[in-house]
Amino acid sequence: MDWFLGTDTATQKLVGMAVAILLFVAVMAVILLAVDRPRRVPKWLVVAAFVGPALLGLAFGLVYPGIVTIRASFYDRTGSEFVGLDNFVTAFTNEQFLIVLRNTAVWVLLVPVVATFLGLVYAVVVDKSRFEKFAKALVFLPMAISMVGASIIWKFVYEFRPDQPGVNQIGLLNQVLVWLGIPPQQFLITQPQNTLFLIVVLIWIQVGFAMTLLAAAIRAIPDDIVEAARLDGLTGLGMFRYITVPSIRPALVVVLTTIAITTLKVFDIVRTMTGGQFGTSVVANEFYTQSFRQNNAGLGAALAVILFVLVIPIVWYNVRQMRLSEEVR
Repeated sequence: MDWFLGTDTATQKLVGMAVAILLFVAVMAVILLAVDRPRRVPKWLVVAAFVGPALLGLAFGLVYPGIVTIRASFYDRTGSEFVGLDNFVTAFTNEQFLIVLRNTAVWVLLVPVVATFLGLVYAVVVDKSRFEKFAKALVFLPMAISMVGASIIWKFVYEFRPDQPGVNQIGLLNQVLVWLGIPPQQFLITQPQNTLFLIVVLIWIQVGFAMTLLAAAIRAIPDDIVEAARLDGLTGLGMFRYITVPSIRPALVVVLTTIAITTLKVFDIVRTMTGGQFGTSVVANEFYTQSFRQNNAGLGAALAVILFVLVIPIVWYNVRQMRLSEEVR
């Protein structure tokens, strides 16, 4: 042991890597041995070998931190004094946090609906068109950009320079306004519409996700249903309303709920573009601010619990709809 501690860092890393690989090989050998000889090994042991590591990972990586966070939400900023529901009362009564909850509600209401609608319309319009692949790739590209990268791009789009002689606008949107004879605007500072300009960024990213899933669902609609509808005289909007939308309803639910969960957790865009200032903060960003900037562990934990509670109904609805769709099949 003394020899190992006396070696350099690189050697320690190599030894640690070798030990980890050997442990992995040993675990896999035990599992394969249990599978190859089911008569000698109890069935429960085989199940435990496969499921056990995953359950342990969930317990230590999800359940335990969740319990600790819930406990911390009932204590003060230092975690030494029990304060009951005071942190939750603050979150739902303080004017600053009411703005945070309002912004979060606006995000959750607008982003999933608008992104899903635009993705659906786009998927229907470009379906089987001449430039379908190029058009879909163009809309899907924002999904390949990180949230921080997309935020920086749009921050340049919204960039503001004072409207003075000799000062050129470097923000694309403000330059367009100048060309139209309209004074440049401070899009990221002016409340409350600055929240809407941030929402545009996430919609821009999520439209590609919605379009991809919904386009695949549209392609999966049986041809006999489409042909029967056309024989009945359905075309255009009628086909879209009575055939396309009902046929892809399970996919619509998945897209809506997935984007809603992503929206509830939005942090990167707000943190990168405004830092949560100018009335743009949301629950995820405020949780970070209170926990790691204001050193208020109790209030930060309470906001994390609120975020978790908000996600539960969406996840439950998604699971329920998936089970109903499986029963129909």
